[in-house]
Amino acid sequence: MADPATGSEPLFEWRGAFANAELNALHAACFEHRLFDDDWWTQVNRFSLGWVCMRQSGSLAGFVNVAWDGGLHAFLLDTMVAAPLRRRGHAATLVRLAIDNARNTGCEWLHVDFDPHLRGFYLDACGFEPTQAGLVHLL
Repeated sequence: MADPATGSEPLFEWRGAFANAELNALHAACFEHRLFDDDWWTQVNRFSLGWVCMRQSGSLAGFVNVAWDGGLHAFLLDTMVAAPLRRRGHAATLVRLAIDNARNTGCEWLHVDFDPHLRGFYLDACGFEPTQAGLVHLL
């Protein structure tokens, strides 16, 4: 969906380039925490199968990371879309592109964990299946 202010369509790119500062700012805004100075670029290039960037009018406005185990399992992390662009299907597009690209690399499974209020998004809009899972809180 085009940005009403500019009329431009968002651009999505698998393994797209980004600056650490812009991803740190997007992450802080989307997950409502203080601004960090994380080295995302090094981290995703070392540990991730890939990621999808969404740009609106040249600015990073969405992102999802696909971490993996080096084999058949990938893990969807940090799905985010800037607040003014939410509820337009952009997050589902990010996830769909992550699914398609993970499949194209030969992964057999894509896992995702989510908070209860996101159940409809991941199960209904994105096609994930509910599973049994376990979790240990380490802090």
